[in-house]
Amino acid sequence: MSQHDPRLGLLVRLSQLGIAFTVAVILMGAFTRLMDAGLGCPDWPGCYGQWVVPAPSVAETHASAVPLEPLKAWLEMIHRYLATMLGGMVVMMLVLGWSRRNRPGYPWRLTLGLLAVIGLQGAFGAFTVTLRLWPQVVTLHLLGGLLVMLMFLWLHLRLRALLMNASVVSRPLPRLSRWWGIAAMLLALQLALGGWTSSNYAGIACQGFPTCNGQWWPTMDWTEGFHLTQQLGPDYLHGKLHADARTTIHLTHRLGALALGLSLILLAARHWYEPRLRPWLTSMLAAYGLQVGLGIANVVLWLPLGLALAHTAGAVLLALAMALAAWHAKVGISSAGITQVQGVGKCAIT
Repeated sequence: MSQHDPRLGLLVRLSQLGIAFTVAVILMGAFTRLMDAGLGCPDWPGCYGQWVVPAPSVAETHASAVPLEPLKAWLEMIHRYLATMLGGMVVMMLVLGWSRRNRPGYPWRLTLGLLAVIGLQGAFGAFTVTLRLWPQVVTLHLLGGLLVMLMFLWLHLRLRALLMNASVVSRPLPRLSRWWGIAAMLLALQLALGGWTSSNYAGIACQGFPTCNGQWWPTMDWTEGFHLTQQLGPDYLHGKLHADARTTIHLTHRLGALALGLSLILLAARHWYEPRLRPWLTSMLAAYGLQVGLGIANVVLWLPLGLALAHTAGAVLLALAMALAAWHAKVGISSAGITQVQGVGKCAIT
């Protein structure tokens, strides 16, 4: 395959569009939650039994104890429409890539996996509503959205590499060092802690920075703060945990940010001698610094809507920056291996 493969070029553009679309879905979901609109439509997949937000007179006939609030209902339904369009985009990529599925280096399994994850995301979306914003499901729904975004990104990078230089992806990409694995694990943990903090409404449980409620180590309740099997329902809007449990969640999120920052600094120091990686490592560290700044601002300014949404966007940016840095590290190792093999071959021929 080459740069003159028009279908592959279309798939590259579709995967790029998929990244942007997924970011929009994630941010729309965050905005919906921040507007307390997660239950704007009390049923799923419709809204008061309809495919569009109905008139109040129609909503009143629906068997629901939740009164219709048109703005919140529309926010929820727009989020669902965007997510459905995202699934349609992946189906389109499967159709377009069917004839190339057996070609060396084509990411067919990744595309299938992406469709499966989006299907699972749809199920989490349904459970978010039917289980009335249960924090476990809300957190998994956020993590699933980030996973979809990263899978779209990886798909785009593999397709683009295949279009430009098939030799780079014609064989499995090599594994990265354990430093990358540690940083990725801590990032995933911190993203989960962020989702847990948000879904339990613990964003301002710690007032002030760097201390928490005027103390370095305030009174906390670890058992309740991370009780992952608590009783369901009836409604988790605005949270159900007491103050000490929310403080525990918030402070753990801060400590997780510190651990992640140390791991990213060590990772950057480990690879700083590689000039081709420096811009990507710098972007990764800059995204982390921005995210920390947004987190502090949210605490100091009492979680204003715009900054809270920006904090979610910062998490998205950090995940993308780290994935891009990891990709260039992988491709660099692979390219170096190919160059070395080619060099040995030339010597043998000579």
